[in-house]
Amino acid sequence: MTVRRALRHFPLVVLWCAFGPQAFAAGSAAPPPVAAVQPSGHFHPKGKLPSRYTVEQQQALRKTLPFEDQRDFEESQRGFVAAPPYRQIKSESGGIAWNMAQYDFLLQGKDFDSINPSLQRQAVLNMGYGLYEVVPGRIWQVRGFDLSNISFVKGDTGWIVFDPLVSKETAAAALAFANEKLGARPVVAVVYSHSHVDHFGGVRGVIDEADVKAGKVQVIAPEGFMHAAVAENVYAGNAMLRRAFYQYGLLLPRSPFGHVDQAIGKMGSTGSTGLIAPTSIITGDFQELTVDGVRMVFQNTPGTEAPAEMNTWFPQFKAFWAAENVTATIHNIYTLRGALVRDPLLWSKEINEALYRFGVQADVMFSAHSWPRWGTERIKQVMRTQRDAYANLNNQVLHLANQGVTINEVHNVYKLPPSLARQWAARSYHGSEQHNSRAVINRYLGYWDGNPTTLTPLSPGKSAPLYVEMMGGSAKILARGRQLYDSGEYLLATEILNKLVYAEPGNQAAKDLLADCFEQIGYQKESSSLRNSFLAAALELRSGIPAGLTVNTASPDTIRGMPTDLWLDYLAILLDSDKAGDKAFVINLVTPDTGEKFVIELSNATLTTIAGFQAPDADLTVTINRADLEPVMMQKATFATQAAAGRARFEGNPQVLEQLMGSLAPFSPDFEIMPGTKPAATPK
Repeated sequence: MTVRRALRHFPLVVLWCAFGPQAFAAGSAAPPPVAAVQPSGHFHPKGKLPSRYTVEQQQALRKTLPFEDQRDFEESQRGFVAAPPYRQIKSESGGIAWNMAQYDFLLQGKDFDSINPSLQRQAVLNMGYGLYEVVPGRIWQVRGFDLSNISFVKGDTGWIVFDPLVSKETAAAALAFANEKLGARPVVAVVYSHSHVDHFGGVRGVIDEADVKAGKVQVIAPEGFMHAAVAENVYAGNAMLRRAFYQYGLLLPRSPFGHVDQAIGKMGSTGSTGLIAPTSIITGDFQELTVDGVRMVFQNTPGTEAPAEMNTWFPQFKAFWAAENVTATIHNIYTLRGALVRDPLLWSKEINEALYRFGVQADVMFSAHSWPRWGTERIKQVMRTQRDAYANLNNQVLHLANQGVTINEVHNVYKLPPSLARQWAARSYHGSEQHNSRAVINRYLGYWDGNPTTLTPLSPGKSAPLYVEMMGGSAKILARGRQLYDSGEYLLATEILNKLVYAEPGNQAAKDLLADCFEQIGYQKESSSLRNSFLAAALELRSGIPAGLTVNTASPDTIRGMPTDLWLDYLAILLDSDKAGDKAFVINLVTPDTGEKFVIELSNATLTTIAGFQAPDADLTVTINRADLEPVMMQKATFATQAAAGRARFEGNPQVLEQLMGSLAPFSPDFEIMPGTKPAATPK
C-alpha cells in the first residue's frame, strides 16, 4: 500500500480502533503443523531472518501453549455456507479496497519462525472468508471482507444489518453475496454497535440515506454515538494518524516478516467511508426494541471498548451479540495509536452483567470480530475468561502499585495467572499484558513514577549525548550493541543503541543495528500491535519515513456529523501561539439553520469559545448557515468566498478573520518518531 493511499483511507477524525487457499476459507480443517519453514527472502534488503534465539523462543512456545485445543478452528468454520469466487474487492476509484489473497502465505501449512506461534494461530483463524450461518434460518455473518464482520438478521420483511464494515465497497459486496446465497431482501434497519469506523463506515454500501430520511430504514445506535464517532480522534488526530502507522503496520508488506494479522481481523479495507446519523438512540442501560418482528434487548456499555457501545440480546433466538466487548482476545486498555485510557474494571463488570443476564441462557454468542461460540457452557467459559482477565489486570496491577511497583517497572512484573494464560481467549493478540499494565497505573496514578529525576526529565535528544560520551563514544556502543545482539539480548541492546541514535541521528550503522534488534523483538511478540510497532520502526530506521505524505482529514459525512463547537475547539489546537502573538479580538458566530451561537475570543495567544452567547462588543459577527459552514470546515471554501457568494454575512471588521486564519499552523503526519528518519528537505 502506498503512503498516499493509506493516508487517504485513514481520516484523522475516524481512525479505527484491525484476515488462502479457498479450500480452507470454504470450511476445511486447520492446516496441519509442519516443521518450521522460512521463505527464501525478506521483503527489505537489510532485513534479517529470525535469529537462533528467536527460533528457540518460538519452538518453546509451540511446546508450552495448548495447541491441542482445536475448538476455535471448529467454531470458526461452523455454519459455513459459501465463499465468493473473488478474493479482491475493487474501490470506487478503481483501485483495490480489499485483498484477502495477500495473506494466503498463512495457509501454506508452514510454521514461520518470524511469527510468534500463538499470533500465527490467530492469524490463520482470521482467514475465514465467506458467508456463515450463526442461527439457523435467522442470523448470518460475512467474514473476511474487512477488519470487522457484518451480520445479517432476518426479519419479517428484510435484513437488520449489524455493523456494516469500514468501507462502502466491502459492505455492498457482503450484502450482494448474502442476497445471492440467501435470497434478496431489503435492508430495513442498521445497528451500529459502537463508535469506531469499522462498525459504521460502510453504511452507504447497504442503505440509501434517502430511505432513512423517508422513514423506510431505521439506524440504531447507543447513546453518545455521534459525538464519540467524530470526537475521539479530533484533538490529537494528526499524532494518532502518525502513530497508527506503527500500531497497525499500515506500510508493512503482507509477509511472514511484516504484517500478518490485526488480532481481531486482518486489516481495515481502503474504500470509501461514510456515516449516516442514527434515527433511534438507545438511552437506557437495558432497552428493548422490536424491529421487523425481531425482539432485541440492548445493553448500553459506555466506556468499555469504546466511549459509546452496546451489546444486544435476541431472546427469540437465544443469541447474544457481544459487539467488541468480548472478542476472545485481550484488547487494548491503552491503544498504541493514542486514545484515552479505558477502564478494565468497568469493562469486566459489563461483561459480568451480560454473563449473568444473557450468557447463562445463550445458545450462541457472536460479535463484530472473530467467530461465534456455541453452547451455554462454552459461552460462559469465554465470557468468564475475558471478564477475569480484565478484572485481574486492573486489580493486580493496583495491588502491585500499592506495594511500590511503578509505571516503569510494572510491565516486567505483572503476569496473568497461569490458569488464564493457558486459555486462548485471554491471549494478548490485540492488546498486551505489558502496555496494558502500564496503562492501568497511568489511569489511576499518572505517568510519574515518584522519582523526581523523572518528573521533569531532559528530552531524549538532550540527554543522549551525555550517555554516549560517558559510554566512550559511538564505536564502543556499536561494538557492545553487536555483542548484545549476537547473544540475543535485544532489549538490552536497544537501551544503549537508542541513546546513540538520539545523539547521532545521522549514524546509519547505529540505526541499522537498532532496527535489527527491533525486528527480532517484533518477530517474538504475540500482540499484533506490538509486533507491528517494532517492525514499522525497523522499517523507518532502515529506509526513512516515506516521502510525500498527504492526507484527507475527513470524509464529508464525518464533517457533517462534527458538532460546531468541536470544530472550534480544533481550531484552538491549530492555533500557533507564537504566530498569534499579542493579537486580540472577539468574533460572534451565528448559524441560523441550527439556531447555534458562539463567541470566539483570541487573547493571551489562546483561542477560546463558548456556546450560547453573543458578545455585545464583538469585533466581527459572522452569520452563516451550518450547511454553508461545512465547506469551510472541509477546507473547500473560505469564509471570504462564502461571503462573496452570499452564503455568509459579516458585520464588523473582517480582517480579524484573516488574523485568525493566519495564526493557524496546519499539521502534517510526517513528523519523526525515531530520530534521523525524515528525509532532508530538498534545496530550492
